[in-house]
Amino acid sequence: MGSIINYNITGRVLLLSGLLILIHQASGQSENNIYLENVVVTSSRIPIDMKETGRNISVITSDEINELPANSVDELLRYIPGVEAQSRGGFGVQSDIIIRGSTFQQVLILIDGMRLNDPLTGHFNGYVPITPAEIDRIEVLRGPAASLFGADAVGGVIHIITKTFSRQKSAENDAVAGISIGEHKLISAQMGTYMRLGKLDFSLGGITNNSDGHKLSSGANGDFNIHTMSGSAGYRFSDRWQLMGRSGYDFRDFNAQYFYTRSTFDQSRETTSNLWGQLKLRNDKERSATDFDLAFKRTEDKFVFNPDFPSTNEHTTRFLNFQINRFHDLLPTVALAYGIQADHRYIQSTDRGEHDDTHLGVYGVLNYGIDNFNITGSLRADYDQNYDLEFIPQLNSSLAIRKLIIRGAVGRSIRAGDYTERYISTNIPGPLTPGRNLGNPDLKAESAWSFEGGLDYFPTNGLKLIGTAFIRNSSSLIDFVITNENDISNNETLEADQDYFWARNLEDVTTKGFEAESWFLRKVSENVSLNLVFGYTYLHTSNSEGEVSKYISNHAGHLVTHRALLNIGRWDLSLSALHKARDKDQAEAINSELESNYMVWNTRIAYRHKSNLGFNWEIRNIFDEQYSDILGARMPDRWIIGGVTWRMNRK
Repeated sequence: MGSIINYNITGRVLLLSGLLILIHQASGQSENNIYLENVVVTSSRIPIDMKETGRNISVITSDEINELPANSVDELLRYIPGVEAQSRGGFGVQSDIIIRGSTFQQVLILIDGMRLNDPLTGHFNGYVPITPAEIDRIEVLRGPAASLFGADAVGGVIHIITKTFSRQKSAENDAVAGISIGEHKLISAQMGTYMRLGKLDFSLGGITNNSDGHKLSSGANGDFNIHTMSGSAGYRFSDRWQLMGRSGYDFRDFNAQYFYTRSTFDQSRETTSNLWGQLKLRNDKERSATDFDLAFKRTEDKFVFNPDFPSTNEHTTRFLNFQINRFHDLLPTVALAYGIQADHRYIQSTDRGEHDDTHLGVYGVLNYGIDNFNITGSLRADYDQNYDLEFIPQLNSSLAIRKLIIRGAVGRSIRAGDYTERYISTNIPGPLTPGRNLGNPDLKAESAWSFEGGLDYFPTNGLKLIGTAFIRNSSSLIDFVITNENDISNNETLEADQDYFWARNLEDVTTKGFEAESWFLRKVSENVSLNLVFGYTYLHTSNSEGEVSKYISNHAGHLVTHRALLNIGRWDLSLSALHKARDKDQAEAINSELESNYMVWNTRIAYRHKSNLGFNWEIRNIFDEQYSDILGARMPDRWIIGGVTWRMNRK
């Protein structure tokens, strides 16, 4: 990645120095500190303290979510170190989620333990059918977790835990409603409520974002209409048994020009809807717990490449997922978790055809912890119609020495191609115009081994420093590669001697990287608190075949995130920044350029009145940076927004 050399080292050092100065000043003001290390996470299948998992895990809480300038889950993820959300538009229009240099298909997203990843394409994985107001916390596990959750958990896992389903039940009764207006005729509104009435828990949420959109390089507007509604309820029959259910609906209609192609004919528009349903039956005992889960997802997608062309792609996918998970404390030092998971995927598509697949997995996890040492081993037997039976192991360990935690992990992951990678454009009669994506029904499943080692250091109460080095060696990695028609096996509908982006297996791909993080949380006084987060990720991907593919090396080589939240009485102030450095690219035909690096700053100021009313002012892209995450998909310029919010649970 030659252009990375131009990365602004001086700017990065100045920003980090400023952050350290703030930490030093704050740490000297009060001994009223907030501890960071004692956080119980569930993404390890066994509920243990985050410091005992042997993994690099981050948690963002509902309080932080309320204060960040974000209107969707994928926007929230941009504020977590090491998570790269490659957005194609503002306000959650569409984002590809990347962790540790993975492709967007290689990150698994869960809602209350159930898989959300779309069988059609990983581009839809960010369409989360719940609202931010319903989220209790988001756990981000970096690195592989396929032994626990199955295929797709290659780069990491994003686990969204809602207030109704959370075991910790830390959420208080709350209700919120707000509306914001801004430039480009933006109207954004949301509502949400969570209540606990005796044995009954329930939540409702809704959010809508509508705008004429910013100007694109073609002169068109990147307009969007996004609506999400969801609700859940839980009832505790006894001290042991609880039943929970959720339903959600997400609808998106947006200008998708240059989202997927660089064609001069691209005038794309896309309309997508997702229906989500979920049931959980939970049995809790003193030393064990069992969950029975069932989830259903239905996706409808209509994609118009150009209204003057006769073809319109329409897709319907259905995804049914069932699992049983059990946790048991065998001894004070030994815990066991095991379970079975099964799912069925179906697609009916005008350009991909009609297909279905069945998947089954059985796993076991054993944790041993004594004094300051923890070790966790897991093994999964995974069956899929695309790769038959595979065994997936994982081993993690951690050792605490006073204020230092030493951790390491090694694990295998596997992933079969989704319906887009296997079948896109294969059902079109042809001739297929050159430069289009073309699926490959003969793709092998990709496999990877990942290794990592890291240190967590707690120099003072409220401050956590993290360093992690990792490497992932992949074989048969799936990506789209420019290939001549003569070298394509399924070439019956192609033009002679023309080039296409054909899905292929790349035999040897290596991703190396390093993560550095600083998490600081301190209550300076009764009415003042400060939360500072800094993250830096370095990534380098190479492939022995030297193939130039579409997505594998599309990640940033240097990724820097900054986040500061300051609460002073009834005032909340947030300032965030995102800096990316990557290879430069351009497409002259569509007058588009992918900058070698960019930095975007956002800020939000909110005031809470005694009447439970709140007022907020937000500036996105403060310095009016011209940038894109995906070549051709220009991101919004400076955007000024103002709004009013009413919240029941105000102090």
